[in-house]
Amino acid sequence: MHNPIKVMHQEHTDFRVKQRRMTTFAIVCIISGITALTFSLRSEAGWGDFLNKYIGSDDKKNSGPALAGLTDDEMVHGLKEALSIGVQHAISLLGQDGGFLNDASVRIPMPSALKSVEKGLRAVKQDKYADQFIGTMNRAAEKAIPLASEIFGNAIKKLSLEDAKSILSGPDDAATAFFRRNTEGQLSESLFPLIQNATNETGVTSSYKNLTKKAGILGGLIDEDDLDLDKHITSKALDGLFIKLAVEEAKIRQDPLARGSDLLKKVFGSFSKQKSL
Repeated sequence: MHNPIKVMHQEHTDFRVKQRRMTTFAIVCIISGITALTFSLRSEAGWGDFLNKYIGSDDKKNSGPALAGLTDDEMVHGLKEALSIGVQHAISLLGQDGGFLNDASVRIPMPSALKSVEKGLRAVKQDKYADQFIGTMNRAAEKAIPLASEIFGNAIKKLSLEDAKSILSGPDDAATAFFRRNTEGQLSESLFPLIQNATNETGVTSSYKNLTKKAGILGGLIDEDDLDLDKHITSKALDGLFIKLAVEEAKIRQDPLARGSDLLKKVFGSFSKQKSL
């Protein structure tokens, strides 16, 4: 016959064991759930992406550069470095022999006022006079353009933080467009006397006289007061320089091998990633 007291004690003991097991099971479930949630978040986006996507969403609307992980100084200095590299490379390419003449994208053409003269000469197999004149104009530009380095350098120094932000978040030629918009007038004025000296040294004037002489009647129809060769060469030389600058800027933005320094990689790499989001 069972002892009632022992039976009650045994039942109480069994109940406590079951209670402990249930509590343990509940704790295990909670831990498992947290672990599963954590793993899910990590596998979906990673903790950094998760925090940026949600906690940083408001900041992203108001401050793109901050989310790019850049300081103000890094943005400005990075852009100035990029422009300096682009200018130096562009000037180096254009300032060498054939830099303008042998590159169809920047070659300085015959002035509009002389197109009929050129056409007439080529029609009678006198191409060499037209080619000679075009060659002297391009050599004048090749000779003068390296002297513009300091002018560009001074313009780059004036770049502001707001300029840097708008340029870095803009298209591949945003810096070149900004540069042209804000400095072309000054650059033209500064480059003009350099071109004048170069045209004298390369024989543009004598080549022009040769051209019009060989053109005969057509040459006599030209109004020399309306024909400013130095102005034409200056304008086309700047066009060529900005074309090359745009090419260099695009390379710096897109090609890590063309960026040149850790700062450029950080600046343009950060904004490239942000644009792709």
